[in-house]
Amino acid sequence: MHGKTVGVIGTGQIGTVVAQILTGLGCPTLAFDPIPNGTCRSLGARYVELNQLFAESDIITLHCPLTPGNKYMIDKAAIARIKPGVMLINTSRGALLDTIAVIEALKSGKIGYLGLDVYEEEEQIFFEDRSGLILSDDVFARLLTFPNVIITGHQAFFTREALLNIAATTIDNITGFENNQPLEKLAG
Repeated sequence: MHGKTVGVIGTGQIGTVVAQILTGLGCPTLAFDPIPNGTCRSLGARYVELNQLFAESDIITLHCPLTPGNKYMIDKAAIARIKPGVMLINTSRGALLDTIAVIEALKSGKIGYLGLDVYEEEEQIFFEDRSGLILSDDVFARLLTFPNVIITGHQAFFTREALLNIAATTIDNITGFENNQPLEKLAG
């Protein structure tokens, strides 16, 4: 990855850690977030407009919450602005991607590689053993046919560290609520 330009969309807690790792690997790092993060800037990440991030990034990685304003932020129009052959990684929320547009971009080669830890309809596919059932989601089934697509089952919250962080944040929030203090937000 050394020397590849990486665009990090969403520079909260997780996006900042990703930027730190990327800069450590020697990747020029572009960032986009409505609220720029000083830590990311100090790491050398350069905040740019989303169109510039799309045009210059060899790899785009998403680390933002899903809001009404960014649903399908990677749609046909956004894909038209990305660098040909880009690697697109989404570990945030499935509905940040218009999956049909992404499939078309995979077929044309506009998206060279796709890594997903989330999928818009994931609750219908993940979280239960469905290994004996027929896959009824044709869009997901199509994604599985590409040799340049990797899909994992949004399991990051099952790690020991994540569960400990969730428990600690929950306890802090209960204590804060009891003391009329602002609540912490879970990372994600």
